[in-house]
Amino acid sequence: MHTYIALLRAVNLGSRGRVAMADLRDLVAAAGHGDVATYLQSGNVVFTSDRTDPEALSADLRRRLAGELGVDTPVLVRTGTEITGIAAHHPFQDGQHDHAKLHVAFLTAEPDPGQAAQLAVPDGAPEELHLAGRELYLHYPAGAGRSKLTAAYLEKRLGVGLTARNWKTVTALAELARQRT
Repeated sequence: MHTYIALLRAVNLGSRGRVAMADLRDLVAAAGHGDVATYLQSGNVVFTSDRTDPEALSADLRRRLAGELGVDTPVLVRTGTEITGIAAHHPFQDGQHDHAKLHVAFLTAEPDPGQAAQLAVPDGAPEELHLAGRELYLHYPAGAGRSKLTAAYLEKRLGVGLTARNWKTVTALAELARQRT
């Protein structure tokens, strides 16, 4: 059995993309996966599966969400090993950065090097970022809500979609994944 984490983009934000976590757990279980748990109300699902292709899992879950719950949203899937590695290697986890201000943007694909070269913090902005494969590690010292490093800005610069999670969520998902291995 393999452990996976599915990250749904933009669910339960206001009235848009409403998904009850019980319905999401049932959907993932009905897809043939086991040991299903959700974390918070923002579309984070940890589960086990005998399937070995995260991209196929992502496509299947997205199709099921649209067909069964009426929510068409990107679903990014990472393995348990990937999520625990991400949690262990945040470049701003050095004691000089407030963990409450750390985030990880999970990318739908590794950006083209030419696109990635366009990634920069806007002039005068206090944020820091570090791109590593399909993850973008972010530090928002003044908070993410006021930042110019929005999802739209990052997607435009990188040429790929993303969904972001705060550091507390990333570490909680890593712990849930560890419990299943």
